[in-house]
Amino acid sequence: MTILSKPFLKWAGGKSKLVPILSKHLGVKGRLVEPFVGSGSVFMGTDFNDYLLCDSNPDLIGLFNNLKHCSKDLILQVNDIFADKYNSEEAFYDLRSEFNQLSSENLRKSVLFVYLNKHSFNGLCRYNSKGFFNVSYGRYSSPTAPIREMELFSEKSKRAEFVCTDFSKTFDMVKEGDIVYCDPPYVPFSSSSNFTAYTKGTFNDENQECLTKLAESCRDKNIKVVISNHDTEFTRRIYSKAVLHELDVHRSISGKSSSRGKVSELIAVYNRKRCQT
Repeated sequence: MTILSKPFLKWAGGKSKLVPILSKHLGVKGRLVEPFVGSGSVFMGTDFNDYLLCDSNPDLIGLFNNLKHCSKDLILQVNDIFADKYNSEEAFYDLRSEFNQLSSENLRKSVLFVYLNKHSFNGLCRYNSKGFFNVSYGRYSSPTAPIREMELFSEKSKRAEFVCTDFSKTFDMVKEGDIVYCDPPYVPFSSSSNFTAYTKGTFNDENQECLTKLAESCRDKNIKVVISNHDTEFTRRIYSKAVLHELDVHRSISGKSSSRGKVSELIAVYNRKRCQT
């Protein structure tokens, strides 16, 4: 069954609108591997038979696995927590505090993850150095529980394996015939625009270059890798061995409204040796 849908989570840098463009480079055959699955927009917008979806955020992967294995209970509880009585600043901070005390696998924490995603400022997912979610209250009038989108995600998750791991370890699980799509935390245009705190760690220039080397290694093994990132002097240098495609993208989630708008991005394609496109 083909299930093509938008993700149920808000996510900075989400790729829903870019899926048609990315699909031209990814194709549809084989297993799609994502070291940075994020909200799962590429997962939900493509139609591969199998998926290996990884992320270093244990709360995110815990949510996806709970939605795969305990969807009925999770969706019922999400629906309940979107009642009006929980849409207040006091309730938000009480629930955020509860979230930060729970283990990533806990079903209740997955429920609260969806709640915080829809009620926090701009739908950001940010953690402090202690690993505590610290985004402030968003003051939305009537956030809606993404029930239908969660149901579609749950159904399609039968094709997927969700793993909490570092991007470099994800590459250890890649095999011939896979297609790898990487959507890492983007290289900032300036120091003030840097935002990489999806987990309590950071993703720096060294990590970006490490990812490039892993992509080059996969290409040498006849495995195709596609990477998205900002179009900067730095990214053009580190992706110099890839085929580069330029595009302008509308940024919808940012801490400042003045920072939203069209930005220049690159799609770097490391082609299989025997399958040039």
